[in-house]
Amino acid sequence: MTWRFMLALMGVTAVVVLVLLVPISGYLVQTEHDRITTALERDAFVLAGRAEPSLASPSAAGEAAISGLAKSYRASSDGARVVVVDADGTAIVTSDDDPAAVGSSYLSRPEIKTALDGQIANGTRYSKTLAFNLLFVAVPVLSGNQVLGAVRLTYPAQVVADAANTKLTGLVVVALTTVLGAGAIGWIFASTVTRRLRRLTELTERFAEGDLAVRAEERTGAPELRSLSRSFNAMAERLTAALDQQRRFASDASHQLRTPLTALRLRLERAGELGSDSPHESQERISAAVTEVDRLDTLVEGLLLLSRGEGSVASVSLTDVAAIARGRVEQWQALGEEHGVDIRYQGPSSSIALASSAAAEQIVDNYIDNALSVSPTGGTVTVRLDRDGHGTTIHVLDDGPGLPPADLAKAFERFWRGRDDSSGTGLGLAIVSQLADASGAEVGLVNRARGGLDARVRFNAEWTPERRRGSPVG
Repeated sequence: MTWRFMLALMGVTAVVVLVLLVPISGYLVQTEHDRITTALERDAFVLAGRAEPSLASPSAAGEAAISGLAKSYRASSDGARVVVVDADGTAIVTSDDDPAAVGSSYLSRPEIKTALDGQIANGTRYSKTLAFNLLFVAVPVLSGNQVLGAVRLTYPAQVVADAANTKLTGLVVVALTTVLGAGAIGWIFASTVTRRLRRLTELTERFAEGDLAVRAEERTGAPELRSLSRSFNAMAERLTAALDQQRRFASDASHQLRTPLTALRLRLERAGELGSDSPHESQERISAAVTEVDRLDTLVEGLLLLSRGEGSVASVSLTDVAAIARGRVEQWQALGEEHGVDIRYQGPSSSIALASSAAAEQIVDNYIDNALSVSPTGGTVTVRLDRDGHGTTIHVLDDGPGLPPADLAKAFERFWRGRDDSSGTGLGLAIVSQLADASGAEVGLVNRARGGLDARVRFNAEWTPERRRGSPVG
């Protein structure tokens, strides 16, 4: 990834530099051409000014002075060629060492003809004599309005190209430096990213190997990497919690199932031994074994319910919890009459709160079932509903013996029983706590002042992320 990112960044930078370099190179060539042409025009006018007196009054001394000036200019200008012609187009001075050039007619040169017409001529043309392109400038030598002759300066066009190439070479060096710099930046950036990614890969491998304590650093790096680290840590927390739940479930299940299974095996063995000698006692043993099977079935169902519900969040909505509470009371009243216990509802006819209707029903059922099991004959179980601006609390009040204060905090732990006999599975209140926790509700147990227990569940009027399992509600 590091090399790919670096090469990609260098490629993009190279394309951008190339797109900029093409027009800049053309501009540089044109600018260099204009600069040299302007310099030649300036020098040509200077030489024309010096040649004007000699052309106005021809003399050998004047021509010699102009010739020396032309040769000096050629030497100082890296090869510029100077030709001075009179009004007829005949060369009177050249910067060449060939004396045959003096006296030759230059009227065939278009730039000389243009200059003798009183205009400035410049441009580039191919010289058949020299066999290469020339950059030329020709200016008239004026005396008032009279054209006395012309001065032409020529330069090899290659000089312009060489000057432009020199500057282009500098630009190319800058461009290459820019591309290499982009590559270095890409390497540094990609190395930083891949180093964090490699670190996350190592953490993932360690986590997969069983090191559940590893966590990624969330406070450094690019925002995307911090987000990835947070996602990794959230995943690790969820997986760790899931594994802990599985281990706890397996441990609890193996521990709790061992007792009824052992009792069941002993009763069945004893029933087999008594089968022929004491049929009546054998039948009692078999009936006790069936009871153990029923208890085992209830225990397994409770464990499965806990396992399915751990870590889940119920789908809550605005629900009339008062209607649910009244409905459950009506369902339990017939069984309450069989036990000689009056089950009644007390509260408003309607109360809206955020709750899962299924969870609310199961919580109230578990509370009423527990209250009915501890209430004496002639006692009363009251399902009372209180509401305020923040939520609705359902109280299930019984006339039983209540619980010691130390046991109130343990009551919602799985497999805890308030009695020492073998009745119950110890999962009812644990399931209540889990259902409430998944629904965003709060549960609690409080001893009543005149005896009995107040089992409570509070549903919020609006959703809150805080969930307190088994915490008392007031």
